[in-house]
Amino acid sequence: MRRRLGIAVVGFGWMGQAHARSVMRIPSLFDERSYAPELVVCADTVDERRTTAVEGFGFGHTTGDWRAAVDRPDVDVVYVTTPNMLHEEIVTAAAAAGKHVFCEKPVGGTPAQTVRCFEAATSAGAITGVGYNYRFAPLVQHAKTLIDSGALGSITNYRGRFFSMFGADPLGLLSWRFELDQAGHGVSSDILSHAIDLAMMLNGPIAKVVGSGATIIAERPIAQPGASHYARGRQGDPAGPVTNEDYFGALAVFANGSRGTFEVSRTMVGPESQMAFDVYGTEGAASWNLETMNELGLYLAPKAGSTSERGYTTVRAGERHPGHSAFVPGDANAIGFEDLVALEDHQYLSAVSAGRPHCAGFAEAVAYVSVQAALLRSWVSGAWEDVVPLTTGNVDELAPHDPAGVTRR
Repeated sequence: MRRRLGIAVVGFGWMGQAHARSVMRIPSLFDERSYAPELVVCADTVDERRTTAVEGFGFGHTTGDWRAAVDRPDVDVVYVTTPNMLHEEIVTAAAAAGKHVFCEKPVGGTPAQTVRCFEAATSAGAITGVGYNYRFAPLVQHAKTLIDSGALGSITNYRGRFFSMFGADPLGLLSWRFELDQAGHGVSSDILSHAIDLAMMLNGPIAKVVGSGATIIAERPIAQPGASHYARGRQGDPAGPVTNEDYFGALAVFANGSRGTFEVSRTMVGPESQMAFDVYGTEGAASWNLETMNELGLYLAPKAGSTSERGYTTVRAGERHPGHSAFVPGDANAIGFEDLVALEDHQYLSAVSAGRPHCAGFAEAVAYVSVQAALLRSWVSGAWEDVVPLTTGNVDELAPHDPAGVTRR
């Protein structure tokens, strides 16, 4: 008998719909599962989205009040996919109501909010998940196996990056992601969290960092409620200021002694969605890029005395890699972004059904914001800063660095 899991989705934009789709697909993808998911209620303030939730996704109920959704007795799990600065209130209420909680990263817009979410969920005994879905790419999992097995030797260097063009157009709307009071910090809360979380999963904790950020586009056309951050305005439209950072760059020292570099941008022209890493060891190297997520570059150093040619091999994803066979058989049959969300949701809901912790959960979110807090301190001090595990006893609200005077266009 599969355990029924009633699901509420709070916030029905892109990621809310992606998770709802994955829940719909799970019964057809993962026959050997211990749970039966049910889309019970969708909460969103936009009428059209609530209509789509019922007519397009099969939700049994909708509401404009998220509190009504998290309080329902037939809801076991709450997915929080709202703007970042709403996360804390919803997560805390859901945990207090006895629900398990999956929250899209970064679980709050500031490190302090993330820590409070973690402690509220822990106190309530909630099983948590956070949206670090790139962990579940089959070839990322394969790279972790190679690293953990010692196939690459001792890791010496790591390069992580996330370059995206979603904010490169100055006429791109001033959606919530560009506003301090809606998103919290900018790319350091958003896409840098993916790059560093993946680094820590593959290469372990980070001990110290130095870094700085910048706001490249100073203002954008004002968005109407519910507008996508991919939407575009027109010349002459009323504009408002961008109040968080577009770019962040950092150097890092890992606890294992290896060195790392990180760079993220939402305004860089060229890369479309280059969430990528390169990891280098004494016996080999591996590289992966979301833009070509079904390929892994792999270099294994020739053994002493070997006459083999040197160079990278392209490993193509296939059913021999973790999770791939749920979608397509054989090798080199590609899977896509929302397949990673389905893998992520299946792992999370399996954990809820079994009553065990899920990774990545809110503990991993706190591990990231502990690095982020050190980076924000470094942005102000201009110096190397130690990464200190955050608790409510040592975390500040950390106002963002004043971006005045940085390069803008």
